[in-house]
Amino acid sequence: MVESGRGGTHQARFERDVISDQVNKRLSQLDIGDASLVFGRIDQGDLNESETFYIGRIAVWDEQQDTITVDWRAPIAEGFYRATGKHPMGLTRRRHFATRKKVLLGIEDEFFGEDIVDNSAGPVFKGRMTLAATMEQARTGRLGDIVATIQGEQDEIIRSPLSGMLIVQGGPGTGKTVVALHRAAYLLYTYRFPLEGQGVLVIGPNRVFLTYIEQVLPSLGEAGVRLAVLSDLIPRARVRGFDNELIASIKGKDDMKHVVRGAIKDRQRPIRGDLRIGYGLQRLNLTIKDSEEIIREAQRRYTRHNSARAFVRDQVFLKLAESSKHQLLDSEKLKNDLSSGLDIRETLEWMWPSLTAEHLIHDLFGSRPLLQSAAGGYLTQDAISALHRPRSLHASEVEWTSNDVPILDEAQSQLGPRVGHREEEIIRTYGHIVVDEAQDLSPMELRMLKRRSLNGSMTLVGDIAQATGAWAHDNWEGIVEALSNKSGTRFSQLTVGYRLPQPTMDVAIRLLRDTQFGFNPPIAVREAGDEPRFIHVDTPARLPATVVAVVRSELERLGPGYLAVIVPDTHLKTVSDSLSSSGIGHGLVDAGALEDQVTLVPVSLVKGLEVDAAVVVEPAEIIDGEKNGLRALYVALTRATQRLTIVHTRSLPESLIN
Repeated sequence: MVESGRGGTHQARFERDVISDQVNKRLSQLDIGDASLVFGRIDQGDLNESETFYIGRIAVWDEQQDTITVDWRAPIAEGFYRATGKHPMGLTRRRHFATRKKVLLGIEDEFFGEDIVDNSAGPVFKGRMTLAATMEQARTGRLGDIVATIQGEQDEIIRSPLSGMLIVQGGPGTGKTVVALHRAAYLLYTYRFPLEGQGVLVIGPNRVFLTYIEQVLPSLGEAGVRLAVLSDLIPRARVRGFDNELIASIKGKDDMKHVVRGAIKDRQRPIRGDLRIGYGLQRLNLTIKDSEEIIREAQRRYTRHNSARAFVRDQVFLKLAESSKHQLLDSEKLKNDLSSGLDIRETLEWMWPSLTAEHLIHDLFGSRPLLQSAAGGYLTQDAISALHRPRSLHASEVEWTSNDVPILDEAQSQLGPRVGHREEEIIRTYGHIVVDEAQDLSPMELRMLKRRSLNGSMTLVGDIAQATGAWAHDNWEGIVEALSNKSGTRFSQLTVGYRLPQPTMDVAIRLLRDTQFGFNPPIAVREAGDEPRFIHVDTPARLPATVVAVVRSELERLGPGYLAVIVPDTHLKTVSDSLSSSGIGHGLVDAGALEDQVTLVPVSLVKGLEVDAAVVVEPAEIIDGEKNGLRALYVALTRATQRLTIVHTRSLPESLIN
């Protein structure tokens, strides 16, 4: 149907291209890798005359267009996830297929009816056997989907309406990340128009996290969602590393938007002396007063700096034409004749330069006087000193930090695209935005997200108890205020923890027990599990060798599972060198993360990851080295699904051992 051939009408070729596009989209949906297509079945009506539907990752029909499998996102599949004994939703039976890849491991049936007594108290879990099998599987180094084991409270969040902002609070292991990704897939299915054209954006906290989640949406038949970190939204800037917490806290302040505005206004300047240009037998003049009038009028008319460049140029030539004493000159002809002259180009660049965000901020941070002028009372002298850095490179060669990204974006927003660069400099908006670990975002990062939202439709997931970094929030109020009208915001909470065994959860909960974040911890489904091990090392010199020995021991027990060694940032090189010299291959955050069985992760970047076993090194230094040290350690302690080992030389926090 879609092969190219010679001849044919324009309409025939157009129809062929449309069909080809649709075929390719369908093939992309059908490519689910080695995952099983079907994972459930529901029966409705009387058991003797029931109507049966098989629930799968995507919908499939036979040649007569009769349904073979129902897409898990379809309304008819809702009962598979929501039905309980008290509220059967018309079901008489729910069947779960426990699978590993395409191998059927077992079948589990749940029956509904008036003669079925449901005396369950607390959380109700569907498909316990399938759920248990999924939780006990070894990690693969990548996050898997939970489409076969979605529970009721998760499904309610996934199927929440598109409009407005949804905040999802969830403790460690409650599945908030996979719920957010399944929600993106559900929204694209349910609201295909308009979301397919508007786009769906998923924002993660770092690149390790994006690597970890990249397989989830394709396994659900959705490959059109953009996964990104905030720095990906500034395509020209080379971003590497982070600032220290002091500088990060300054750059994240909402007041930086005023500093950027001041920096732009400082580049909108009247000329310093009258401009005189020879034209034929006469001299044309542009006075300082003329240039002041042009600047004021441009500032009044335009909200974006670069949009006013053409207006300023035209007004300069108009004033020059009006200065003629012999005859009335045509300003357009004058522009054609003089625009390439050095004097004119220098004048325009002085009065109203065409600016990129990178040039503006590079110049700003490279000059104390420019910072002082742009600050306008919004920055202290100490803050100005902290932001200043030598300007030795061209702006195109600068390596920016992740904390510079929202400032560059603010500058781009206020500057607007340059003439001829609209496609690369326009800020794209999306029909829905999903943000993971939203509790760590600074006010400037929240502004960056808000300007990319087409209509305020967002899903934000996170855990206030796991908030770390320079802008860790203590509640959701500030985030909501920065992003949305409160009246359009909905809150949901995930209360059940699936990842952590109860012994590990108990240790982690003790850490925050006496803080404002220690209330209402998630209920652990896995009551049994290995007790966390605490290994004390006599001297700091023996710490690296002990870590190596623990890693070897864990690898012998793991089989094909994944191990994370979580260290304070200052220990990263030492532990990496020790592992390498001992012949233990391992991935690092910027080289091979999650590709090897062992990954070495600084505590500042471990958030959101899930592994079979974790070795946490020197908890006291994690606490001392981070602004929100207790919460950073809490994050580190809650990554492992099977075993947790803590290696330390310094004394442990009392709350951790009592």
